[in-house]
Amino acid sequence: MSTTSLLVQSLPVLAQGAVLTVKFAVLSMVFGLMGAVVLAMMGIRQSDGITSGFERVVVNTLAALARAYVSVMRGTPLLVQIFVIYYGLPSLGISLDPTPAGVIALSANVAAYMSESMRGAINGIHRGQWLAAYSLGLSWGQTLRYVIGPQALRIAVPSLSNSLISLIKDTSLVSVITVTELLRSAQEVIAATYQPLPLYLAAAAVYWVLCQILEWVQRWYEKRLSLPARH
Repeated sequence: MSTTSLLVQSLPVLAQGAVLTVKFAVLSMVFGLMGAVVLAMMGIRQSDGITSGFERVVVNTLAALARAYVSVMRGTPLLVQIFVIYYGLPSLGISLDPTPAGVIALSANVAAYMSESMRGAINGIHRGQWLAAYSLGLSWGQTLRYVIGPQALRIAVPSLSNSLISLIKDTSLVSVITVTELLRSAQEVIAATYQPLPLYLAAAAVYWVLCQILEWVQRWYEKRLSLPARH
């Protein structure tokens, strides 16, 4: 069989795997973003102005827990985290199917990275803007939502987009727990045809195309954020 015929016949299988890869990335990004927001809020919540000793302890404890979580998730390989969730949790009586296990692992991992991007962007806003908002009677949450958040978003978009691009590539790791995403789909065709080179190259090309699309969306959104507001 020629390489062209092989790729044409394999296209439906690879396309199905690519669709699952995108679904995996989107789900993981959504849940990861939710987790990142929580972690970032835990990490940046300031104890300034808190008069209660108990509240101050709670705020500092939450910040320490967020730092510990981020340190563990960033300091251990994603593949190990996938194995812990899929193969390790059953020993505690928690059994997960491959798909939810993969989504949980990817979400937990990307949440740590995105939370640092958010925290860095928020901390990049001058402290005086917090104080000015407080002087106008805004609460911490209102200041974050209406004053700091919109500015921090512009700073964080590039790094958040990079996290999503990395996530697209990281989905290939869930193939080790038999999730039939793009890489696993290519491997199944390879097992039947014994022609690994063209199929692995085809899978790599699909990953590249997906990442290029995301890079285009990132640039478009950055330009949109940089446009002056219309009145």
